[in-house]
Amino acid sequence: MACLGSTFRRVEVRELEAFVAVAAERHFGRAATRLHLGTPSLSELVRRLERELGTPLFTRTTRRVALTSAGEELLARAETILDEVSSAKAAVQRIAAGEAGTVRIGITPPVAPILAPHLIRAFSANAPAIKVELQRLWLTNLTAALGAGDIDVAITCGLIPEPDGIASAIFCAEPLLIGIRPNHRLAERASLALADLVQDVLGVTPPDLFPAWALCQQQALDAAGIAPHTVLLADTDLSAARWTEQTDVDWILLIPSLTSGHTNTVIRPVEPLQLVPFTLQWDPGRAKTYAVSRFVHAARSAPLPPGWHVQPGHHSYLPSDR
Repeated sequence: MACLGSTFRRVEVRELEAFVAVAAERHFGRAATRLHLGTPSLSELVRRLERELGTPLFTRTTRRVALTSAGEELLARAETILDEVSSAKAAVQRIAAGEAGTVRIGITPPVAPILAPHLIRAFSANAPAIKVELQRLWLTNLTAALGAGDIDVAITCGLIPEPDGIASAIFCAEPLLIGIRPNHRLAERASLALADLVQDVLGVTPPDLFPAWALCQQQALDAAGIAPHTVLLADTDLSAARWTEQTDVDWILLIPSLTSGHTNTVIRPVEPLQLVPFTLQWDPGRAKTYAVSRFVHAARSAPLPPGWHVQPGHHSYLPSDR
């Protein structure tokens, strides 16, 4: 069998299947029936394999078929190869059907506390064989990574442009909140309008520190039509839970995802309701597997965490939801 390695690249899977069937049945007719082939076709496959390997694999008489020593050597290897081929075929079919594979998800920091874990848990419960790789990226890096194909799906807060070739859906939102000091003149109110605070100093996230959340804050102010005096927050944590230590700040903007750790902040809902949208983006042309489209569908269909609102890009959205 010294020639086997050099000639194996020419051997076809169906020739090995024919050989293994004959070896198992020790009869060409029964092997042909097993493979749903005519006996002449089966015999030709075995003869072709013998020619390619340069050695007989069976001794044939009118009464019996037996393996030669070369056939015995080949049998164990052929069975292993066919098992590997079968496993590979099954794996490819699972990936093609969206039952397996990998989804590379990029998120901006505001997505990390609640939304990303919620979506991944919901997705993994229905697709446990699909691996989810999560990357936390700044907004500019997120957009670049999606365009370059380094990630399959991007999720961020805020309204962001839709580049050419990228699909986009605003699929959920969190209510905008206001954080004030316990001794603030409006601390006793159950809800606040942004316009009530237009004369106070707003602490905002530095755009170079958390660009996605800084963008959301500016979009919320623009939507409300107000332009309060602002100063940059010194707290480098996303939630800015220590903002009250900064004496030149009177109030901040929050969403429920960022309220953890705010033990010294009076948090109030905005009246009328104002929502901070979250955007899902993906490149349909670059989706490497159906697992990607399966995740996108799952994200746009999954029930949202308590307190979240569906948006037009969510499959359950109705106009009355807004």
